[in-house]
Amino acid sequence: MRLVHCTEARHAEAILAIFNDAIVNSTALYDYYPRPAASMVGWFETKRANGFPVIGFEDDQGTLLGFASYGTFRAWPAFKYSVEHSVYVHKDQRGAGLGRKLLEALIVEAQARGVHTLVGGIDADNAGSIALHQQLGFSHAGTIRQAGFKFGRWLDLAFYQLLLPTPQQPVDG
Repeated sequence: MRLVHCTEARHAEAILAIFNDAIVNSTALYDYYPRPAASMVGWFETKRANGFPVIGFEDDQGTLLGFASYGTFRAWPAFKYSVEHSVYVHKDQRGAGLGRKLLEALIVEAQARGVHTLVGGIDADNAGSIALHQQLGFSHAGTIRQAGFKFGRWLDLAFYQLLLPTPQQPVDG
């Protein structure tokens, strides 16, 4: 298994498959319908335009096993040191520690890029993801009750955050 920086050309199809499985079978994403292949063009363009990493682990055959990224937390200038992250693992790879490795690698990427606050919005019933975040030092920052509605029920969205010692010299503007 090796850590890679994901590219649109090489990984868009695999990332889309992982997204769509999460949409259809879980509350990890609060979408209702699978995304079309064309959606990946804009997704990757947003990542490139903002300098947001997309990292993943591949097996020895080059198959993407999972990926992690982050994006804009709030679209106002003073939030420039905060990002909202996501970690997704292929359904056949869950429970083997890959999510932890991806999140650890994403934390390293965030520090290298001068991020100060990593925020994760996690379905409040996702005990595994919450436990992972807590094990890596994230703290509960609040829960929005009944923030979403999927699978015929209301969903609570819990926020977990990790404060990093970066950037060294934050500036206004």
